[in-house]
Amino acid sequence: MKHEEYYSIVTEQMTRQFNEEKENIEQAARYCADSIMKDRVVHVFGCGHSQMFAMEVFYRAGGLVPVNALLIPHLALFPKAKLSTLQERVEGFSGQYLNLENVSKDDTMIIVSISGRNAGVVDMALEAKKIGMKVVALTSIAFSNSVTSRHSSGKNLKDVADVVIDVKCVSGDACLSLDKMPDKFTGTSTILGMLVMNCITSRAIEICVENDVVPPTYVSSNLDRGDAINAEHIAKYHDLIDCL
Repeated sequence: MKHEEYYSIVTEQMTRQFNEEKENIEQAARYCADSIMKDRVVHVFGCGHSQMFAMEVFYRAGGLVPVNALLIPHLALFPKAKLSTLQERVEGFSGQYLNLENVSKDDTMIIVSISGRNAGVVDMALEAKKIGMKVVALTSIAFSNSVTSRHSSGKNLKDVADVVIDVKCVSGDACLSLDKMPDKFTGTSTILGMLVMNCITSRAIEICVENDVVPPTYVSSNLDRGDAINAEHIAKYHDLIDCL
């Protein structure tokens, strides 16, 4: 049955991704830890569904406080999903948006785009590098190699980043098929990418502690002590994190 096939495919892709991308995940975590130990932040950016990856590591119980989720409304699935598709292809927008944030060369930028082809993510990577940040890309090499760039530079995201973590989904993301279905269905990239994001942040926390730095993390606001602890974190990072 298809749900069992899906589970098998995802399990294989997750295992392959973890084994083949260990060094890149380690390097990404070191970039993030370095920013945190300098009292700076990790920016996370994506368009459309890829905004979920920024949401995953921002303002959540057990998560790092110094994460700035770049949840740009123009690139969200609401109020009209089609608009996010149009906007992510517009060159010259996302890079300008970054300069409205509190940014530093000591920050780290994580960009998630499975195809890596659209102008929005390439612009963001180029602008972050211009500022001096290290840029981490989560993208599918198989997908990216199968499409052309929509940026005037001719580059995809993987061509700009300092470290590329290959999300092991297939080109087009959808992995299941049926004889009566004209196209494949059910993607795997979200599960794979979320695994990577949490591996990066977990290792970054560990690296900080190994260097005698205790990184700030959120405590569940549903625990009695959570609100007071989180209030201190928010007060400290309010000027560095836009959504706070």
